[in-house]
Amino acid sequence: MNTILRLLITTIIVVVLGRFLPGIAVDSFTTGLVVAVVLALLNTFLKPILVFLTIPATIITLGLFLFVINACIILIAGYFVDGFTVSGFWTALLFSIVLTICQGVLNGILVADN
Repeated sequence: MNTILRLLITTIIVVVLGRFLPGIAVDSFTTGLVVAVVLALLNTFLKPILVFLTIPATIITLGLFLFVINACIILIAGYFVDGFTVSGFWTALLFSIVLTICQGVLNGILVADN
């Protein structure tokens, strides 16, 4: 049940950010749901591989390179999902930062940890 609630929270955040952030376009709530699922899958399977391959860069930048990885994940999601458009790297970086902060706050408030 927590997974479904987290996906719905992410969906709502993606749709809201698509309305307010310039350079991000989300066509519908359904597209937002697909984006949330694709982001969850990419974060589950692709992100650990990218983090492992970029350990030296992450250490040298004291972890800031993880923001670059998050932006790349957003760009990949934009490539795979029709109706979700990201205009560039800096937009994806800003989107990922705001999405992460909003997810942390809302998941902390609304999702009960077992």
